[in-house]
Amino acid sequence: MQVQANWENQLLALAGSVPHPRTRPLFSYWAGDASLRKAYKQAEKITAQHSKSFYFASGLLPEEKRSAVRALYAFCRTVDDIVDEPSEVERDSQLDYWRAMAETASFADNDLVAAAWADTLTRYHIPRHYALQLIDGVARDLVQSRYQTFDELATYCYGVASTVGLMSMYIVGFHSSEAVSYAIKLGVALQMTNILRDVGEDHKNGRLYLPREELAFYGIQ
Repeated sequence: MQVQANWENQLLALAGSVPHPRTRPLFSYWAGDASLRKAYKQAEKITAQHSKSFYFASGLLPEEKRSAVRALYAFCRTVDDIVDEPSEVERDSQLDYWRAMAETASFADNDLVAAAWADTLTRYHIPRHYALQLIDGVARDLVQSRYQTFDELATYCYGVASTVGLMSMYIVGFHSSEAVSYAIKLGVALQMTNILRDVGEDHKNGRLYLPREELAFYGIQ
């Protein structure tokens, strides 16, 4: 019998109960909607510009799912870029806008990324709290630059990475709630890989994700 670590149970609790999506996605009306087609094209453009690997990998999906995962990527990319906004007032305003958008699926006129993402949220019945958790996870970089324990770091990884996997499940499809644990752990693993890859650059920018407890164990401050 496999015993789950404390951090795994903690993250499963954050994910909450995930009902199997028995309802099929709503009819793909966007194909005949010029404004939505334009919105999805913008999401496709952002994906191609910022992640060639994800762009080509998502190209293997059927058209409807391909467009949806690229809308998800564009949403994540847009929110992540807000953290680099120099104006605190503008930054907070934009984060609040995306929180409201995630809750209500309403958006400003001419916001193509939000239009595509709102359509994807609705059509695939994606739980809104995952989008909110991602926004809060990204915003955490604004207030926290060090982590005391692995459990604390795992919670951060859940917010910025596992939530993406959980939302992707509703687009790609899954057969049972067992997929939740795999999505969470894969997200943590991928984010940990990013942290290890960028540890030098992050340290130069005043941010160190490696847990203090782990560093202290090896005599590193």
